[in-house]
Amino acid sequence: MAGEFGGEIVSCDALQVYRAMDIGTAKPTPEERSEIPHHMLDLRDPGDDFSAGDYQRLAREALHAIAARGRLPVVTGGTGFYLKALIDGLFEGPAREEALRERLRRIISRKGAGRLHMVLRKVDPRSAERISVADAARILRALEVYFLTGRQLSSWQSQPRLALHGFRWLKLGIAWPRDRLYDRINSRVDRMYREGLVEECRAILRSHPKHCHALKAIGYRQCSVFLDGGCTLEQAMDHTRQETRRYAKRQLTWFRSLPDIIWIEGEEDFERMFAIASQRIREWLSTGALPTIRQPE
Repeated sequence: MAGEFGGEIVSCDALQVYRAMDIGTAKPTPEERSEIPHHMLDLRDPGDDFSAGDYQRLAREALHAIAARGRLPVVTGGTGFYLKALIDGLFEGPAREEALRERLRRIISRKGAGRLHMVLRKVDPRSAERISVADAARILRALEVYFLTGRQLSSWQSQPRLALHGFRWLKLGIAWPRDRLYDRINSRVDRMYREGLVEECRAILRSHPKHCHALKAIGYRQCSVFLDGGCTLEQAMDHTRQETRRYAKRQLTWFRSLPDIIWIEGEEDFERMFAIASQRIREWLSTGALPTIRQPE
């Protein structure tokens, strides 16, 4: 689509921002990136923090730069929270405090994220209800906000947000039949392991601790368990397939809750699917001018 309409791609993937995590994130190949400019890739090392706020700031800068060149920004990926941050904005909470974060990380390392989730339930039950016990990064942020400000994260999030201005949006989603989606997931997992996911994970672990946030991602987490001797390779692959299917189901639930997505039926005839999507884009482009450029606020 970017090639067809003179566009540049802005990744909306929470893991493709990390260097050295290529196979497990299905990152575009060097050949693909040489054909079409890509943005929001390889910005951090796997052990570094990268928040939705970081994504919002950097991706908005990319959007304005692309539009200033007279080209069409094409945002693609499946991290719904990052897309929401990009378009709708985030609450203006306190900046990260590294000393506090390190203390909380040590607790997670020794006692697990569940211990901090119990604390969160006491100080901010509304946030604890929304945040999974296994989501260490979001638990840490919610507690960080509370300890730094004395206010619950849910209270901060109720404040007005600075939405993105100067752009209009066309949102397209691909709706695969559930059985075909799962077949595609299974095939992708097999291909990832065949192409060297275990070796990629092993290389990352040589320089980063296994508890770093990026290595909690699906695929890398299962590989880490395998490399620790906690399961067989086939079990790691099976767990990766299972967790990916669950994640895809959550993704679909989230995106289907958005009223302005145009869904295109997924099918193996990619040329036909491309033609349908192209027609939608042409109709959209014909209804108004390209984005009015405004400097980021």
